[in-house]
Amino acid sequence: MANFEFIKRHLRKVLSIRLRAQLGLALRHRARGYAFLEGFGLEIGALHNPARLNRTWTIEYADAISKKEAMLIFPEISSKDLVDVQHIIDLDKTGLADIRTAKYDFVIMNHVIEHVANPIHVIAELFRVVKKEGYIAISAPDKTYTFDRARELTTFAHLHGEYINKVDFVSDEHYQDFVEKCIANADKLNSLEMKAQIQKAKSRREHAHVWDSHSFEQFMRQSFEVLGISAQAVYCSLGHENRAEIFLLYRKM
Repeated sequence: MANFEFIKRHLRKVLSIRLRAQLGLALRHRARGYAFLEGFGLEIGALHNPARLNRTWTIEYADAISKKEAMLIFPEISSKDLVDVQHIIDLDKTGLADIRTAKYDFVIMNHVIEHVANPIHVIAELFRVVKKEGYIAISAPDKTYTFDRARELTTFAHLHGEYINKVDFVSDEHYQDFVEKCIANADKLNSLEMKAQIQKAKSRREHAHVWDSHSFEQFMRQSFEVLGISAQAVYCSLGHENRAEIFLLYRKM
């Protein structure tokens, strides 16, 4: 079941003045990648901010909650701005299991991969549901420009271990790392206070994995090797260019 409190708090972050400015920039640099896209696509996690594509296209949406649920959780958002969700999904537990292989010409997923338990498995699912010569647009926060800046980069060995072991939930250790590196005076917390902060981070589903632009590019390349995926990078915008994220567009070969 989706954690509605986490989603609501996350939305408030996105609507903050600073992040709205970053998002505007992100949308501009993403648009240059979206210009490659056409046909029938899927966007995961769009909520009220779907990709604005310039060509003739048809798109479906996937999310953890339906539009009806989103209307109840976010009354401050006009219902006309919320996308109609065709696929209710749990990326950790079932991936995109209800979607047939090679259904779409393109798939878009922005700022979702850092929250999931098994990123390599999610990459496999994205490329499974896209056609040969179709496109995958994916972005992740560059830690240099987020509250994760003090955290260590997630190693590929760690992510590969989660894939091999078919991990389908985020462990408390991930959230403890968030608390220790992102919460002020965390070193002064006693054991009970630390446990409470970990549970709070877990309830909000804070970032489980951390990348900068370079390490995320490496993660994608190494994931392709593990999964046997052949893909060509056709567009890239890095954190130092847009001050927010790494945005990548791949063509499935």
